[in-house]
Amino acid sequence: MTSSDKMDEKKQPKSRGIPSSESMWLPAFYSSDVRRFQDDEGRLTRNIWKVEELMKFLFPPKYQETYYRIAVAFLKLLEEKDGIVEGKEIGQFIKDNNFSKATFYNRVLPRLKRVGIVRLKRATEEGKNKKHMPMSVELSKTFGNYLMKIADSWLAFIDDVKNR
Repeated sequence: MTSSDKMDEKKQPKSRGIPSSESMWLPAFYSSDVRRFQDDEGRLTRNIWKVEELMKFLFPPKYQETYYRIAVAFLKLLEEKDGIVEGKEIGQFIKDNNFSKATFYNRVLPRLKRVGIVRLKRATEEGKNKKHMPMSVELSKTFGNYLMKIADSWLAFIDDVKNR
């Protein structure tokens, strides 16, 4: 490690916790913000949470009302379009709903992409700047797979503890 590397390390501010861009809102499981998902014995109920309920975990309305509204509306658009939306349709969606273009492209879409709810694809052409190529957004299973892996691992841990 060089002396400049050591100086860079010293200049870094201390962490103030988890960055909001990398966090998920998890209210108490018995909170009125979350619809009941298990019975008194811990067995899952048969109800399914809708997109509006799922988006509360990424953009809690009481803290990020605008982001929440945009995310829900965009996911409903993806649902209408069978899971894939082209760039021109996104522009029209933003215009029709009078959403801020900057908020959508700088806050909502990157978050949906980062957690694995959507995947961005760009058409490629030889010799053109990728940023200016047509984009499409499609639904992704990564978010669900990620959370299922966490949940399955936790349940396996509990089973191991109880079966010792």
